[in-house]
Amino acid sequence: MKDNEINQAAFRLRATSFGPVVVFWSVYRGMPKISRILLSMPGTSARRSVTKSFPDSKASSCSEINLLVDQIEAFLNGEDIRFSLDVIRLDLCSTFQQKVLRAEHAIPRGSVSTYGLIAKFVKNPTGARAVGTALATNPFPIIIPCHRAIRSDGTLGGYQGGLKMKRTLLIMEGVTFRNADHVATRSFFYGDQQTV
Repeated sequence: MKDNEINQAAFRLRATSFGPVVVFWSVYRGMPKISRILLSMPGTSARRSVTKSFPDSKASSCSEINLLVDQIEAFLNGEDIRFSLDVIRLDLCSTFQQKVLRAEHAIPRGSVSTYGLIAKFVKNPTGARAVGTALATNPFPIIIPCHRAIRSDGTLGGYQGGLKMKRTLLIMEGVTFRNADHVATRSFFYGDQQTV
């Protein structure tokens, strides 16, 4: 994603149970589109990241963005919301990252997959680390539910909002854990599917 595209965008900030969330957006081809979402991380508020990293952006919104921000808040409160990819600027991502993000978006609520299985699904069978990187830099967390990707040993891996948030989101979606660090399921989405 090009930082100058974000700097020119407006943003909408919303306080959530996980801390402030910031949605950057602009009008693209006549429609309001999301160019990036910032989650608060342990020790770093998304609100502070806006003023520090994107000082030229301005607070602004419209009815479509307000609705989307309401849906993000509802999702973070445990509601079953499925987001459309039509609201985001996937074109700002590399071709590989787009494939990974689309595959991740397809993982349904209550399911998880592994970085390796996603890599196989996008026809890069040795690319588990590349998938992890693509998800770690996912510009659209929540809309692209990257919290649903875990390591093949059942541990959580990483997450932009921190592991506590990732675990909490998975539990809200019905994913069970055998202990604090391991998902209980051994049935992974894409586990019985071949490549696209």
